[in-house]
Amino acid sequence: MTFRVLSVAVLATLAFPASASDTDTLDKVVVTANRAPVAVRDVLAPVEVIDRDEIERSQARSLPDLLRGRAGISIGNQGGLGKLTTLFVRGSESDHVLVLVDGVRMGSATSGLVSFQDIPVELIDRIEIVRGPRSSLYDSEAIGGVIQIFTRRDSSALAPRFSIGAGSRDTYEASAGVGGKVGRGWFGADYSRQQTGGYDACRGSLTGGCFANEPDRDGYTRDAASLRGGVRLSDAWAVDANVLRAQGDNRYDGYFNRSKVLQQVSGAGAAWTPSSKASLKLQVGRDRDASDNYHDAAFIGAFDTHRDTATLQGDFSLAAAHRLSAGLEWQRDSVDSDTAYVLTRRIDRAGYLQYLGDFGRIDLEASARHDDNEQFGGHSTGNIAVGADIAPAWRLTAGAGTAFKSPTFNELYYPFGFGNPGLRPERSRSVEAGIAWAPGADAGLRLDVYRTHVDDLIAYSSSTFRPENIQRARLSGAELSGHATVAGWIANGSISRVEPQNRTGAVTTQLPRRATASARVDLDRAFGAFRLGITASGEAARYDDLANLRRLGGFGTVDLRGEYAFNADWRVQARVENLFDRRYETVEFYRQPTRGLFVTLRYAPSR
Repeated sequence: MTFRVLSVAVLATLAFPASASDTDTLDKVVVTANRAPVAVRDVLAPVEVIDRDEIERSQARSLPDLLRGRAGISIGNQGGLGKLTTLFVRGSESDHVLVLVDGVRMGSATSGLVSFQDIPVELIDRIEIVRGPRSSLYDSEAIGGVIQIFTRRDSSALAPRFSIGAGSRDTYEASAGVGGKVGRGWFGADYSRQQTGGYDACRGSLTGGCFANEPDRDGYTRDAASLRGGVRLSDAWAVDANVLRAQGDNRYDGYFNRSKVLQQVSGAGAAWTPSSKASLKLQVGRDRDASDNYHDAAFIGAFDTHRDTATLQGDFSLAAAHRLSAGLEWQRDSVDSDTAYVLTRRIDRAGYLQYLGDFGRIDLEASARHDDNEQFGGHSTGNIAVGADIAPAWRLTAGAGTAFKSPTFNELYYPFGFGNPGLRPERSRSVEAGIAWAPGADAGLRLDVYRTHVDDLIAYSSSTFRPENIQRARLSGAELSGHATVAGWIANGSISRVEPQNRTGAVTTQLPRRATASARVDLDRAFGAFRLGITASGEAARYDDLANLRRLGGFGTVDLRGEYAFNADWRVQARVENLFDRRYETVEFYRQPTRGLFVTLRYAPSR
């Protein structure tokens, strides 16, 4: 299936007429876009919400699998389950998307990357994706957007759940959990295990790819657990706490060919709501990203980074439909490694303000933030957006914003000549506009166009073999997304186009590892106790180097899935991924999984 054919299929899906539905998508509430609860229909930024029902319906076996092909998102993966995965939003760098887990910032202080591959989908309740700059609310990293992952929340009576599955490439999965309300409190606990024998992921040699010749299977094992709970102490006071911990054993090819990894995100919060017009919340968190690295059985080195954060935010109702938020934020990044870094700790302090106003058919949003980074000094960022209801079911939006990104410890100080201590922070300015059509719960369509200019963009040079500020880059693109319910079929689709350009010098080149176009369509329908579904996704060609000498072709894949419910509590699922056995790469030299079959048995009491 070619990418062009897939794009036509997506456009046909988005053009479907709609029929009645019981689920009002427009009533979903997101908190990530404005750091406060706002209904999806009122958010001025492009947002997407993936809830628990959609996660289970998709039968995705990893977070990258769940996110691939969605509006504005392009993914690079180095060999299937558990392998390093980078995510590009709107053509920005892989470390230009801020990732939060239950409000706590996640990511490595050394590499700047988030280990998407180690976050189990079985522990996720919902995901909120916000596209576009958000540094005026969230500090560094939010040039391309923000992704927030919420672990499971159980608001009904206490109940257990579990699943078990197996499939191709000696893959085995299991999960179990319990959660619910108890009096004035709630709690939940979940465990997930994933194990795969893998395949020979790298086709490299001593002179390319993984710079190794190791024709063996590259397996992966991951154990993860989530604990969370909270209690409402009174009508005004509530407290909560959460921790997500994932440990993995990953085998691959290269100088390092085995890593024992740890991802742990923990947080606690207290909220005081004395009235409907005012609230105050304190949240503290810590993210730990650690790895012990080996070559076969020989220990090579270790990296252990911590990101500690604290946020105090007040939300105030100034008048009907007018709200002001103000916050103070503190962040400390630190590195503990047997690799010598010139600097191993830095602190950032910040304050921000946000105004949300509803003037009838016009909505206004404005925010500003100032960060004081002890290494790079002060940075001020801002956002402004306006939305107008131009007709029943039609809405126009427009916005502009600035953002910045501090260099990582690896980019600055990684030894052996691979770091560059002279790097400057990346700075961006963006404009965007959108039009949305939402006649009701069962159909919706949105088109967004944008342009982002990035100064001092950091990219690895193929000539100096170290990161450099390439001075100027321009990211221009458009995203079309929509959903509909047609004759019982649930349809969701998106198609994205981006030009990620390095515009430094006389020759314009394409920034590496970003696909210039991507598309995805999901179709699902229930037939009594049976449910059938299909996901088709694909990405256009990309280059694997800054000089655009190594081109990777485009691709399209199809996944089929089926489900049978024995009763309200028990069901069995089956999925065939990469049905047509396409051979392709999203990172040069690293093979993507071939055709595979997976079967899962689930138990969850009906609510």
